[in-house]
Amino acid sequence: MTPESVIEFGQHALYIAMLVAAPLLLTALAVGVLIGVIQAATQINEMTLSFIPKLIAMALVALIAGPWMLRTLVQFTRHLIEGLPGAVR
Repeated sequence: MTPESVIEFGQHALYIAMLVAAPLLLTALAVGVLIGVIQAATQINEMTLSFIPKLIAMALVALIAGPWMLRTLVQFTRHLIEGLPGAVR
């Protein structure tokens, strides 16, 4: 296994991790900014007010994007396992 192949596997793993985490993180960011604007406009500074909408929005996104996320992770794992014999030579 060459250092180049290890780096390639690592780069691909980081790319897949970012790709899979992006829908949930972007949802939390968007909902957090929206709730922050609403809190600033109404001057309501309650910490739990931003937590519940984020939790609900992230659960909905996880339900919608979950199959795609799982399929992406399974494809990456299958690619990794199938590519290991060729990389070990």
